[in-house]
Amino acid sequence: MNGRERLAMTLNHQEPDRVCVDFGASPVTGIHAAAISRLRHALLGNGRPPVKVTEPYQMLGEIDDEMLAALGIDVVGRPGRKTMFGTTYSDWKPFTLFDGTELQVSGDFIYTIDEQTGDLLVYPEGDTSVPPSGRMPRGGYFFDSIVRQEPIDESRLDPADNLEEFGLLSEEDLAYYRGVHEWFEARPQYGAMIVIPGAAFGDIALVPGPFMKRTKGIRDIQEWYVSTATRQDYVRKIFEKQCEIALQNITTLIELFGDCVQAVMVTGTDFGTQRGPFISLKSYRELFFPFHKQVNDLIHTQSNWKTFIHSCGSVYDLIPHFIEAGFDILNPVQCSAAKMDARTLKQEFGKQIVFWGGGVDTQKTIAFGTPEEVYREVRERIEIFAPGGGFVFNTVHNIQGNTPTENMLAMFRAIRDSAH
Repeated sequence: MNGRERLAMTLNHQEPDRVCVDFGASPVTGIHAAAISRLRHALLGNGRPPVKVTEPYQMLGEIDDEMLAALGIDVVGRPGRKTMFGTTYSDWKPFTLFDGTELQVSGDFIYTIDEQTGDLLVYPEGDTSVPPSGRMPRGGYFFDSIVRQEPIDESRLDPADNLEEFGLLSEEDLAYYRGVHEWFEARPQYGAMIVIPGAAFGDIALVPGPFMKRTKGIRDIQEWYVSTATRQDYVRKIFEKQCEIALQNITTLIELFGDCVQAVMVTGTDFGTQRGPFISLKSYRELFFPFHKQVNDLIHTQSNWKTFIHSCGSVYDLIPHFIEAGFDILNPVQCSAAKMDARTLKQEFGKQIVFWGGGVDTQKTIAFGTPEEVYREVRERIEIFAPGGGFVFNTVHNIQGNTPTENMLAMFRAIRDSAH
């Protein structure tokens, strides 16, 4: 079987010839550019250009065609036209991480060094005439958003200020997506996935607007979370307009991609913490559920696409509501969180939702364990999740930059061995 066939069976809860594997198809199932660089050197040797950073906020690296084949990956994806910092994918130039890894970044990725701390500061759309929107601490591997919250005047709060980043797809966007369609068609052996623009209601990575030169509205992370409880009418008005725009864009993308695409990431809004849900079931039902259902209903009515929700943490109590809202896929399946035992999840929800992730713990095992521990955990998770289909192998969120190379190699060895 090829990757496309493997993904199709998996999404339909049928067991393929071996477990379906994704690394790099989405911004939440990737590998840090430094880790990819070391992994590529271990597998393919020297003599290749530095890895391209495809998502600079998390510093995710490109998994090119050669590495896709070397790693046995089944699913590919393409990001949106612009990155989290509003930059594009062109005019590649050299960039060196704090750990010395040589990479490539886009030409409009512009940064300065904080003279006091040595931190790296990056600018929205590469415009140094405005304040920086991202900070990589000295010695770090990825960026944090810099909150640029204007003082809040309750009497002048306008939901439109939190809607500036949402709009109908432009001609530039459509030209870009036509190119993505061609890119997929040139790789028919792989499963295909895209990210739906503007459908991640309340995604806290997006709220501060690191891609925007100026921010208005509620952009402070803590203030936003407070607002979901104390300013629900304000937040609901944002979501209503955001949803209206997203539905139009989804219709456009369905017409453009058709059955070329098999899965779509709808949202990356986190609803779980390590210990339990981040939000009450009542608040989820009242504030998020109606919009999730509208998006999923439209996608399922007009296409064969399967919809993907990313939510970190303990979401066991929310899974039935995700299923009712129409989500087909749950990621990252954080088995280390409370009530997220792998066997229990498979037994209770395995016939209703696809588990995309959960293959190995990124908080402890693959980051700090031994290769033997990684191998055992990967084999165990595949044995639990894969029977009967409905499991796409990925780690619990992105593989981080300082992950030992030998642990990544042990993970891929365990995946290969599970097929025998």
